Amino acid sequence: MASALDMKRGLLGLGATLLMAVLVFFGTGLQPFWPLIWFAPLPVLLFAHRASWWGAALAAGFGVMLGILNLWGMFRGLLHAPWPILLQIYLSEGIAYALAVCLYRALLRRSAYWSALLSVPMALVSFEYLLNITSPHGTAGSLAYSQLDFLPFLQLAAVTGPWGLSFLVLSFSTALAIGIHLYPTAPSQALRIGGAVAVVLILVLTLGTVRLFAHQPGPEVKVGLVASDGMDRVNDDVLDPGTPADKLFAQYAASVRILAAQGVQAVVLPEKIAVVLDQTEAGTDAIFQKLADEIRVVIVVGELRIRHEDQPDLKKRYNEARVYVPGQPPQSYDKEHMLPPFESNLTPGDSLTMLSRNDAIWGVEICKDMDFTPLSADYGRKGVGLMLVPAWDFVADWRFHGHIAILRGVESGFSIVRSAKGGSVYVSDDRGRVLAETKTDAAPFTTLVATVPSGHDATLYDSLGDWFAWLSLLALAALLLRLVMIWRGPAP
Repeated sequence: MASALDMKRGLLGLGATLLMAVLVFFGTGLQPFWPLIWFAPLPVLLFAHRASWWGAALAAGFGVMLGILNLWGMFRGLLHAPWPILLQIYLSEGIAYALAVCLYRALLRRSAYWSALLSVPMALVSFEYLLNITSPHGTAGSLAYSQLDFLPFLQLAAVTGPWGLSFLVLSFSTALAIGIHLYPTAPSQALRIGGAVAVVLILVLTLGTVRLFAHQPGPEVKVGLVASDGMDRVNDDVLDPGTPADKLFAQYAASVRILAAQGVQAVVLPEKIAVVLDQTEAGTDAIFQKLADEIRVVIVVGELRIRHEDQPDLKKRYNEARVYVPGQPPQSYDKEHMLPPFESNLTPGDSLTMLSRNDAIWGVEICKDMDFTPLSADYGRKGVGLMLVPAWDFVADWRFHGHIAILRGVESGFSIVRSAKGGSVYVSDDRGRVLAETKTDAAPFTTLVATVPSGHDATLYDSLGDWFAWLSLLALAALLLRLVMIWRGPAP
C-alpha cells in the first residue's frame, strides 16, 4: 500500500515538473507567449501541498531548469558560455525556485496563508534583484520581459520597475494554489486571498489602460534608423581601419543622406560599425560632422575606438557612440556595461551624454546598457525624453534581447530609437508601444523612418528607483522570521 502511494505521488511530482517546464519553456525565452507564465508555478505549488519538502524542491528546481532550456541555444551557441557558467545559471535558478516552494510549503502547512501567498513572489523577486546587481547581464533574466506584449500590465513598471511585474505574475499562481487548497474546507478564506490578488490586478490593469490613453508630453520628432547585416558582419567581427571600413562608413553616410531627404531630425546607426584609431578620428569626424552640418540632422554612429592615453604606448579600447550635432563639436558616449567575453577587453565609460533639441532632452546609450535599470533611471532623472541607442544583436535574440530596452523607456519616461545590426531597427514610446520596426535582414542597408514623442514623462520609478526590490528583500526576511517563530507549531 505504501509503495503504491509513493508511486502515485512520484508520478504526480513528475507530471507537475513536466507541466511547469512546458509552461516556462513557452512562456519565456526568445518568443514568449505571455499568458503561460502566469500559470507556470501552479502545478508544482499544488503538488507541494501533499509532497515531502524534498519532493517539492525537486519538482520546482527541475521544472524551472527544464523550462529555461529554451535559452540553451543562445547561452551555448550564441554567447559561447562555458560549462561552469551554464551550470551556475541553471543551478542558481533551480535552487531559487526550490527554496521558494519549500518556504511556501512550510508556511502553508502551518496555516500561515497570507505569509504563504507572499512567499514565492517575494523570494523570487529578491532572487531576481540580487542576480541583477551581481550578474554582468543585469535584469536580462527577469520574468518581467515575458510581459512586454501585455501593455496595460506593463505600465506598472513606471512605478515598481521590473520587480513589480514579476511579483504579480508569481502572486497569481500562488493565490490560485492556496485558493484550491483552502476552498474545500475554508471557502471564505480562499475567496479572501484570491480576491485580494484579483483586486490588485484589476487596479493595476485599470490604471495601466488609463495611462495608455494619456499622451507622452513634448514635441514629436521624425527619426531615421539604418543598419546593415552585410560586410560589417564578416566573421562576426568589427572591420579594422582601412579601405573596407572607409567604404562602409561612406555607404552609411549615403543612407543617412537619403533619410535626411525624408525630413528626419536624427539618424541612429548601429554599434561598432568599424574600428577607429586616434589618428583616423579626424577623417571619420569629417565625414559625419560635415554631413550633419549640411543636412541639419543629428547623427549617432557606433564605433570601436582605440585611444592613446597619457602615455604614447598605452592604448585603451572603447565601445563608443559618436554624436554629430549640426554646428557643434562631436560628442562621445562610452558604453558602460560590456558583454562578456566578447567585450571584456574594452574600457567601460562612466558618464551620461545628453543634448537639448527642440525643447526636449535626448540621451545616448549603447545596446547592453539597457539591460540595467540604474543608468536609464539616471537619464530619466535628468529629464531625458528620447533615447538614441546603437546596438548589435545575435539575429536569433532580436526580440528577446532587443526588446529589453522597451521596459527602460516605460520605467524612466522616454521614447527609444534603437538601431541594431543582427536584429531590428525600431522606435518605441514611453508606454512600451513599438511604433515602427523592421528586421535588419530586409535589405543590404535596412532603413526606417518614424515619428516619435520626445518629451520626458516623470515616473515614480524615476524618483524612488528599486524601492520595490528592497521591499521584497525586507518582506522575505520578515517571512523567514515568521517561519522561525511558528516552526515549533503543529504541521499536519
